[in-house]
Amino acid sequence: MHIAVIGSGGIGGVLAAAAEAAGHEVTLCVRTPFDRLTVETPEGTSEVPATVVTDPSSVGAADWVLLTTKVQDVPSAAGWLKALDDGRAPIVVVQNGVEHRSSVAGMGLRGPVLPALVYVAAERVRPGHVVRRSPVTMQVEAGEVGDRFRELISGGPLTVRTTTDFRTAAWRKMLTNVAPNPITALTLRRLDVLADPDVQELSTGVLAEAVEVARAEGADLEPEDAERVLADYIEKFPPTNGTSMLYDRLAGLPTEHEHITGALVRAADQHGIPVPLNRALLTLMRALRPTKLPPV
Repeated sequence: MHIAVIGSGGIGGVLAAAAEAAGHEVTLCVRTPFDRLTVETPEGTSEVPATVVTDPSSVGAADWVLLTTKVQDVPSAAGWLKALDDGRAPIVVVQNGVEHRSSVAGMGLRGPVLPALVYVAAERVRPGHVVRRSPVTMQVEAGEVGDRFRELISGGPLTVRTTTDFRTAAWRKMLTNVAPNPITALTLRRLDVLADPDVQELSTGVLAEAVEVARAEGADLEPEDAERVLADYIEKFPPTNGTSMLYDRLAGLPTEHEHITGALVRAADQHGIPVPLNRALLTLMRALRPTKLPPV
């Protein structure tokens, strides 16, 4: 199968490597050109024999399309989607947040859209070089397309599971992002910041607000889900790991705060739920100006 991956950040690089390891031909659709994709993993470093293209007019037909850009960057992928969307190839929308379908709804896509979540610690350290620090797990919406995708790409470091309740899955993933992402981006610290007692107290409050909003949105979550998420970050994840918002801030790129914290605050407003902690984080994230910073 020919798989086109739009985006070459940490997620795009990891999924391109997984697709190639599963025996597929891979094309990386990128803005910034590079000669080859290198993926560094706990098992070693390897070059991924993927074709790298920068012009949508030069990409051939694909059997599957993986959209791995951040939500705010989806409009910039319009040229790629127009070139690749033949009405036959499924388009797998791999994003944080809860806006998988709405983020592409205005693009007039003809192919089936498959919402997807990915759990992985990955960082693009420079164009064409990605560091993966953990195994990769994906969740996709159950159904015929989801079953086909699971069969297509599972194996090696990647596990794909289907879920009949994608709404709950997406909001559960939101819990893993809504506290650590803005806090690490604002403090310019990695996950070690979550060990600070005051930060733990703040995170607990942020997550409690998120669970209340998620439940109002129809997600089957309980306060224990938030407690488990925070405990996992503190007890299981290496403190040297970062988050996507931190990596984007260090690189001087726009962060996805409007589509994580912002999405939560907008949903809270619709339901009349007060979320002062998340609103404060959103205000501070909006006040940041993209500036490239030294590594942390």
